Amino acid sequence: MTKKGRAVILMMDSFGIGGAEDAQKFNDPGADTLGHIISERGHLNIPNLTQLGLLKAAQASTGSEVHVGPLSNTTLQIPSKYGFMREISHGKDTSSGHWEMAGCPVMFNWGYFQPDYPSFPQELVDKICQEAGLPGILGNKAASGTVIIDELGEEHIRTGKPICYTSADSVFQIAAHEKYFGLDNLYRVCEIAFKHVAPYHIARVIARPFEGEHKGEFKRTKNRHDYSVPPPNPTVLDSIKNAGGQVISVGKISDIFAKQGITKAVKASGLEELWNVTLAEAQHAPDFSVVFTNFVDFDMTWGHRRDVEGYAKGLEYFDSRLPELAAQMEENDIAFITADHGCDPTYKGTDHTREHVPVILFGKQVKPQFIGGRDTYADLGQTLADYFKLPSLKYGKSFLDK
Repeated sequence: MTKKGRAVILMMDSFGIGGAEDAQKFNDPGADTLGHIISERGHLNIPNLTQLGLLKAAQASTGSEVHVGPLSNTTLQIPSKYGFMREISHGKDTSSGHWEMAGCPVMFNWGYFQPDYPSFPQELVDKICQEAGLPGILGNKAASGTVIIDELGEEHIRTGKPICYTSADSVFQIAAHEKYFGLDNLYRVCEIAFKHVAPYHIARVIARPFEGEHKGEFKRTKNRHDYSVPPPNPTVLDSIKNAGGQVISVGKISDIFAKQGITKAVKASGLEELWNVTLAEAQHAPDFSVVFTNFVDFDMTWGHRRDVEGYAKGLEYFDSRLPELAAQMEENDIAFITADHGCDPTYKGTDHTREHVPVILFGKQVKPQFIGGRDTYADLGQTLADYFKLPSLKYGKSFLDK
């Protein structure tokens, strides 16, 4: 029997490479996550990503040369295609970026909550509190999760009121202490909130559990859970699953797709653990399968917190693990590296930034090629469908060898 092959998608959450033509529409002119990290830090040791064509893709995206400084020697000897992708979805959020790369761009407008206090309509707060049996909520504004948990964590423990906040994304986020409020209770409240935010066209309700006893000690745990609206149309993940293939989610991918098109979901958090789990799942994945990992730290830990040094070190660590994946790939396996939006850590505010994202395809049988600027993230999904010989998607053009 002819093998269908295996694929891996390494989704570097928020890793933009600048240059989006419609950035002005999103108040993001000049945003360039990669370029500004390099210019502010002065160097970036990413020999394997460089070997795969990242810097050439970034140069094509921005029209400017990209210099990262001295590079370590690379042991990565595997051919690649490389370029950049433009987003056509109406938003620059997590759901829109992921769904579009899977072949389902978001061609409608999400609902958003206002950033200033109070962010949430009183009618909505009252409905959630009444059904959940809550004495009230704290926060009720747009905020950084780590900041607002530190600000209100002690009051939350004392009062039993969950910390509710939003961001520039279409989200309603609920933070609560795992010990004092209870993880199951937090999930229950999020399920109630998810039902009540539906009329506001909100994409996700996110459970943000944390631990610690006092201000300055609170830390979010790995038990985050996203309650997401499902994609409005079938994605390439659905096509693979429906054809008998395996779709293995690592990290928050399953939540983002509301479990739609997923056959196995594996929890993991932190860059090192996400890599370890990805390598293990990819090594043991059966024929006709895709392992899809979201490396959330680039966005959550470094992009939104405007931590240039943390982002740079994360990129260098990500780069250092690539040879391990290449070494275990079989003859017909392929792997993609891409992102869902930008989050320039040097930019104003703490929001995502509208940017081009890299698209790199590598594998032992891949024909080396610069594939230019793609008109939609959905080109990745169409390429994956082409690789598995599945019917074409509504959006996207394949860049797989014919």
